[in-house]
Amino acid sequence: MTATAFRPALTAARPAHRDPNVLRWVGAYASSMIGDNVYYLALSWAAVRAGSPAQAGLVMAVSAVPRALLMLGGGVVADRLGPRRVVIGSDAVRCAAVIAVAVLLLATEPALWLLAGLALVFGTVDALFLPAVGALPARITGRDQLARVHGMRGIASRVANVVGAPLGGLGVALGGAAAAFGVAGLLFAASLPLLISVRIGDLPGDEGQGGRTAWSELRAGLRYIRRHRVLAPLIVVIALSDLGFVGPLNVGLALLADERGWGASGMGWILAAFGVGAGAVSLLLTLLGRIPRAGFVLSTTAFVGSAAIGALAYVPYIEAGVGVALLIGLLAGLSGGLCGALVQTESDPAYVGRVTAVSMFFSLGLAPLTFPLTGAAIGLWGTGPVFTTSAAICGLAGAVGLYARHLRRAELPR
Repeated sequence: MTATAFRPALTAARPAHRDPNVLRWVGAYASSMIGDNVYYLALSWAAVRAGSPAQAGLVMAVSAVPRALLMLGGGVVADRLGPRRVVIGSDAVRCAAVIAVAVLLLATEPALWLLAGLALVFGTVDALFLPAVGALPARITGRDQLARVHGMRGIASRVANVVGAPLGGLGVALGGAAAAFGVAGLLFAASLPLLISVRIGDLPGDEGQGGRTAWSELRAGLRYIRRHRVLAPLIVVIALSDLGFVGPLNVGLALLADERGWGASGMGWILAAFGVGAGAVSLLLTLLGRIPRAGFVLSTTAFVGSAAIGALAYVPYIEAGVGVALLIGLLAGLSGGLCGALVQTESDPAYVGRVTAVSMFFSLGLAPLTFPLTGAAIGLWGTGPVFTTSAAICGLAGAVGLYARHLRRAELPR
């Protein structure tokens, strides 16, 4: 690939939360994430109606496999073609696929093969979309605004979680799975004009990869991470945090609520408290724009937060569980936001897509595959030992960050 023109990366003339260009990107991201939530609810509902609970579980798991296998390659594609082009293309494919299934369901009953095919397409496209959408912020604002952008992205994710499920449920209630899929498709479609209108700047390294193969580019990206004094330990921190945290929060929490007799409403309160804490930290990052001693803060909050994760399995009352979940949300939200900002600011522009793909691989690619293992472990040993083990893994992540001198001293740009 040969660049036909070069423009320097956009510099932030105003704070990101007041920049119309950034706000258009956040609006597109929020619309797409709400669509994601509606889609997953529609898929689970249609799968349950079409088959047994076990078959429905398999349909829901289908998308995780291509996402895990192809996500690192998605980072290469984002660096080769540019993240904006990849995000627009993948969102358009998701829109077309979901609307096509919605139209088919108007004429026929949902079939498991059709739903599994849609999940397979979604997982494959996600492997391209997720690294690209993570790499895009460096193209739309200055380096000193990236923490703000990650805060805004966190707020958009929380809004999507709150709005998406009820909207999908309303669609199912009014018109079944076809209507819910149609709503998801419209939300994906709404994000496209916003994405197209986002102005981006070129970065050093956009001139291409000199005819190298995708495999060699992936290996070059992994070597770059391994040799980087900040990114290498940071990726380890992210990997350990995700592997220790994602399973208990998604699978273990439901089993814990059932074990304690809190019921579905109690689980809802726990999740709401976590969301409030994470959302509050995202708002803080948006307003402040910079946290001093970012590397030290993210490592410390990861270490302290691990104790809160372990404590959640031993609280006897729902009120105490809500308080612990709020604390987990605050600490995990802060460490996660700072991890994302440091990934962006420390990465060489030519590698930002591949670095983003590696950082997302563990949370969105590998960690979901551990859900059956988490459930089986809780069945054998109970929630307490499993949550304690998960807390120890998260604590190890914080310890790695505190031990790694260059990461511990890492700062966000002013």
